[in-house]
Amino acid sequence: MFYDHTKIFVKAGDGGNGSRHFRREKFAPLGGPDGGDGGRGGSVYLEATTNLNTLIDYRYRQQFKAGVGGPGIRQKMHGAKGEDIILPVPCGTIVRDAETNQIIADLVEDGQRVMVARGGRGGLGNVHFATSTHQAPQEAQKGEPGEERWIQLELRLIADVGLVGYPNAGKSTLLSVVTAARPKIADYPFTTLSPNLGVVAVGQPGSGDEFGFVLADIPGLIEGAAQGVGLGHEFLRHVRRTRLLIHMLDGASFERDPWQDFQTINQELREYDEQLALRPQIVVLNKIDLPEAQERWPALKAQAENAGYPVFAISAASHQGTEELMQFTVKRLQELRQEEMESTSADVNTEAPGTILRPQPEDAFTVSKEDGVYLVRGKRVERAVNMTDLENEEGMDRLQVTLRRMGVTKALEEAGVQVGDKVRFAKVELYWGE
Repeated sequence: MFYDHTKIFVKAGDGGNGSRHFRREKFAPLGGPDGGDGGRGGSVYLEATTNLNTLIDYRYRQQFKAGVGGPGIRQKMHGAKGEDIILPVPCGTIVRDAETNQIIADLVEDGQRVMVARGGRGGLGNVHFATSTHQAPQEAQKGEPGEERWIQLELRLIADVGLVGYPNAGKSTLLSVVTAARPKIADYPFTTLSPNLGVVAVGQPGSGDEFGFVLADIPGLIEGAAQGVGLGHEFLRHVRRTRLLIHMLDGASFERDPWQDFQTINQELREYDEQLALRPQIVVLNKIDLPEAQERWPALKAQAENAGYPVFAISAASHQGTEELMQFTVKRLQELRQEEMESTSADVNTEAPGTILRPQPEDAFTVSKEDGVYLVRGKRVERAVNMTDLENEEGMDRLQVTLRRMGVTKALEEAGVQVGDKVRFAKVELYWGE
C-alpha cells in the first residue's frame, strides 16, 4: 500500500532533576553542597533514507517518546543523558508543524536529518547556588520538560519527469517500455492507484555519454482533481517536485477530444498550484498506430505548436517513437538543469532545498489575556518557570528575580495584572503576588 501522508506525535525526553545533596563523610561532616546536575533528555530526529518509499510504518504507531535524562547525584556527578530517537522517513518527505502548518524541513537527500523535538536541559545541582554568604543552598533546579508536538509528514516523490494525463492514456505502458518498472496495466480507468517510479537510461552504457533520469507515472488525473475528485489531492502533490512533465493524450478515445483533455488537466494543475501550470511540458499523442489517432494527429500537432509546446506522436504499446521522445526529454532536462545552475549562481540568496531553520530570540516573550488568565509565552521565560521547584522557597525567590530582570514583571504590570490574578507559563499556573 502506498501511504504518503500521516500525522505523528513526538515528545522529547525531560531533563533530569538537579541534586540537592550535601557532602557528609567521616572527616568532612559539614562538607558543603555537592549535588550534581541532571542529564539532558533525549531528542527526536527525522532522517531521510532511500530504504523507504512510503510512510506506512507510521500508520499504526503514531506516538514516539525519547528517553528522559537521569537525575544528578552526589559528588557532583551528572545524570545520564536520555536516549535519542531517530525516525526514518523516505527521501522527499516534507515535515510540517500540525498546529501552525509551517514547514519545518524538506528532507530530500539520503542521510539528511532534522530535529523535531529538543530534549530538555538537565537541572542544576545545589553546588551551583553556593556563594560566600549562602554556603548551604537548599535549592536545585528541576529538569526542563522536553519539547512535544504533533507534526505532519507528507511524501512527495522525487522524480525528474512526471507522466500526467487522463486515466487509460498509456502512461503506465510508456513507463514499462522505457524503464525496468513493471506497473499494473489494463484497459480500464484508474488502473494505477499509486505512483510508479522508473529510471530511464539514454545513450550507450559505459560510453561516458549515458544520461539517466527518474520518471514517475502519476495516477490518472480527471476533471475536478484539484478539488479532490477521484484521487486528485492524493497524487497532485507528487507532480510538484518534477522539473518536466510529459503530458500523455489518448489518441484513440471516442468520448473525448485530446486537446480538450490537455486543457482540462492543465486547468486542474493551475487550480492546485499556480507554479505547476508553468512547468515545462512535452505533449505526447499516444496510440498513433491506430487509425483514430492518425486522423487526429495533424490537428493536434498544429494546436500544440501554436501554443508553444513540443509535441510527439508515439505508440507506447508498439514502441513507435518512444526512443525519439526519450532523447528529446534528456535534451530538455539538461537545458533545464543548466538554467537552474545559472539561476542559482546569479542569485546568492536562493534558498537551497533541505532543512528550514527559523531561529527566534530566546529572550523574546509575549503577554496576553484570555478568559481572565494572563498568558506569558516565550522560550526562556517558560524554561525558567518549568525548571524551578515551586515548593522550594529559595527557588521561588530566585524565579522572581529572574522574571524582574527579563522584564516579565514590568510587562505583566503594564498589562494590568493584580495581586491574586492567575498567570500561566506554558503548563504552569501561578497566582500573582504569592
